[in-house]
Amino acid sequence: MRVLVVEDERLLADAIAEGLRRESLAVDIAYDGDAALERIGVNDYDVVVLDRDLPTVHGDDVCRAVVESGVTARVLMLTAASHVRDRVDGLGLGADDYLGKPFAFAELVARVRALGRRARPAAPPVLARAGVRLDPARREVQRDQRPVALSRKEFGVLEELLRADGAVVSAEHLLEKVWDENIDPFTNVVRVTMMTLRRKLGEPALIETVPGSGYRLK
Repeated sequence: MRVLVVEDERLLADAIAEGLRRESLAVDIAYDGDAALERIGVNDYDVVVLDRDLPTVHGDDVCRAVVESGVTARVLMLTAASHVRDRVDGLGLGADDYLGKPFAFAELVARVRALGRRARPAAPPVLARAGVRLDPARREVQRDQRPVALSRKEFGVLEELLRADGAVVSAEHLLEKVWDENIDPFTNVVRVTMMTLRRKLGEPALIETVPGSGYRLK
């Protein structure tokens, strides 16, 4: 899942992003409305965590732009305002959810994950195929009931392969969904991550390379 955090309080934005990355999410950051609109225009986000009171372009206008663009990204609006009228106004702009500051980080994670599920075709809460079982909420992976310890990126790659349900997943898609905007598009990080993931999943091999197209789970 790829998330954009839009927050002008840099320490808060960085803390939210780091916390979400620990949950195996790919996260970009924008510190103002202009930067947010630029990133939304070029990247495919599942969720936008959006502060309402932003400089340069107000959060309300960013939310309108997301809704009017027709992208599938879901918007979780953050604000220090706690009045019911403010929440109603935010949802009326097209935001999918609303969270007042201060908030519990565990609740933020739960809401981001819930919105991410709504941004994609429906999938079961636990993904399973060919003896592999992945639980996104608990960050647990098993193969044939054997626990498999994965890094955050390996977990993200496996989740995308399972979600594809046997369809081919391109390296470009994996870079888009599992890594953030700072990744070099010409890097071999996908190939290296795939090698370690295959090794950890063990034999017989489950991940097939489709030359010129990408990867799929048998």
